[in-house]
Amino acid sequence: MKQLEVTVPFKEGLHARPAVKLIKLVSGFESTVTIFKNGKEYNAGSITSVLAGGIMYGDQILLKIDGPDEDAAAAALKAYLT
Repeated sequence: MKQLEVTVPFKEGLHARPAVKLIKLVSGFESTVTIFKNGKEYNAGSITSVLAGGIMYGDQILLKIDGPDEDAAAAALKAYLT
C-alpha cells in the first residue's frame, strides 16, 4: 500500500473538471484509491463520492493506493495533484 499526502492545488477544489480528470486517471489503474479528509474516506473512482467530500482548494488530503500497480498509480496521482 502506498500513501500520498497532498494539498489540493485546484482553485475550484475537486469539483467538476478536476474531479472528472481524477476519476479517469484512477480508472486507468487496477489499484484501489481512497481519499481521506478529516477522518472520512471517499472512493476516488466515484464522482458521487469525490464530490461528497467537499474537497476545496488548499485542503490536505491523504490518498491510499492499494493494488498491483500502486507504484505507477501513486506516481500519476502525485503528478496530477502537485
